[in-house]
Amino acid sequence: MYTNSAYLNNTLLDIQDKSKPLIVTSCGTYHLFTRPKLPTWRPKGRIDFQLLYVASGKAHFHFGDKEEIVTAGHMVLYRPKEPQKYEYYGIDQTEVYWVHFTGSSVKTLLRSYGITDDMKVFYCGSGLEYQNYFRSMIQELQMCRDDYPEMLEIYLRQILIKIHRYVKSVTRVNNSQIAEEIDKATIYFNEHYNETISIEDYARTHNMSTSWFIRNFKQYTGSTPMQYILSIRIYNAEALLKSNQYNVTEIARIVGYDNPLYFSRIFKKMKGLSPSEYKNNI
Repeated sequence: MYTNSAYLNNTLLDIQDKSKPLIVTSCGTYHLFTRPKLPTWRPKGRIDFQLLYVASGKAHFHFGDKEEIVTAGHMVLYRPKEPQKYEYYGIDQTEVYWVHFTGSSVKTLLRSYGITDDMKVFYCGSGLEYQNYFRSMIQELQMCRDDYPEMLEIYLRQILIKIHRYVKSVTRVNNSQIAEEIDKATIYFNEHYNETISIEDYARTHNMSTSWFIRNFKQYTGSTPMQYILSIRIYNAEALLKSNQYNVTEIARIVGYDNPLYFSRIFKKMKGLSPSEYKNNI
């Protein structure tokens, strides 16, 4: 299991602080590889807010007596004192990012970004941008450079803005059938990203024209289907490089590339470093 987390003032305690409108108190990530299960059970919840982002795989959340399987591209929001019960399983290769925050204006702020009081689980799109914001918050908490509390707030607001833009774009689509079709596609791409996927074949088998599918997919997710699949491949490659269990050739094959040289070129174009350089930096 890969984990990386950081805490404001190095405290693991829940923090409720209303001295400022928004305060980020901790941030982290989990990625399960071999550990069979990672459960969390907080019957009385916490006194702060928690936002979780499922970057890959899926997670099992429990709300009352109901279990909800949350797939990649979804956010889960817990408010203060809400019971928290959820599990990640290694077989699902689950990768999750989380952030805790507090402040005097959190409820108003969430509403202003389109996150209503009844929203618990919501789809917000996939891609590397969310992960990069979470990673930046982790780094700021670990390094404690000048003005880092303000930088933490800025990164969290960028996440909320991206969620708001996504929610508004879905509203503009104004067709639940379209939204359902794109949701099905994102789930399929997350489950089969390392296979050969023809966008034309996928559209045809789901009774859609290719141009219609690509246009609506981009409006709904912010990227074309192939860009979306590529981002999943590169992101999972990053996770495998961090695990230090596989060489570059093996990782290329795992994420869907038979040619490791081609994989290396694509990876460097996306990340600015070759897979070997990325691994050495880690």
